[in-house]
Amino acid sequence: MSYAAHIRPVIDRVYATARAAARDRVLEVYARFGLKPGFERSFYYGLLARPMPADSFAAATTYGGRDMSTELAQGTAKVDDEGTWELTDLGRELAAAVQLAVGAGAEELWSRTPIATMPGMTVVPRLAELVGMLLEHGLSSGGPAFRAMAPVYEPADASAAVRLTTRLGALRHHRADAHRAAWQAAGLTAAEIQAMPDGPERAAIEAETNRRDEPIYDVLGADERLELLAGLGALAG
Repeated sequence: MSYAAHIRPVIDRVYATARAAARDRVLEVYARFGLKPGFERSFYYGLLARPMPADSFAAATTYGGRDMSTELAQGTAKVDDEGTWELTDLGRELAAAVQLAVGAGAEELWSRTPIATMPGMTVVPRLAELVGMLLEHGLSSGGPAFRAMAPVYEPADASAAVRLTTRLGALRHHRADAHRAAWQAAGLTAAEIQAMPDGPERAAIEAETNRRDEPIYDVLGADERLELLAGLGALAG
């Protein structure tokens, strides 16, 4: 099994549980602004750095698309004639607050060490460094969604938890691009891949996804790969 295949569920678990831990904080941000959650909640790490071109938007919202009427009505986003989406000043303020809320929730979660061997926050700065290396290296192999997310935006005084959650969010889009490319190359539609049961055809798509995702990890040596996998795996959540 490839390294990409081994680490994928670990990345997904760490990111998903961190976002779940921050849920109440994020909702408090929206309540404070008097706004409804929009696409900045999912893509803040890229949107705060640059506009999102039409092809990147389409790639990032492949499964079901996205109705942007809420963002337009609230004045948090705008779109030009070419379909490029960009945060407004209000949207940037909102997205920045969401980013900090996610980091705060993750830090609270990762600080829990019910077992003495769990490292807690001590490993988070190094993990953020390793994921940062992946993001830089992945610029040559990532697809349209990844290119909209990386390099990520981080405030100058970002905590280690903000850096890691931000970078993991962007990293997941490298695999998402690889997965889309794999099922599209097989002549499938989004609806068909979503409905496809486990079996040889699904396994072939996953193998091709791993092959396309693997290059982003080439920048890490064997010890660094183990360090990243073990360090993420040891975080609470």
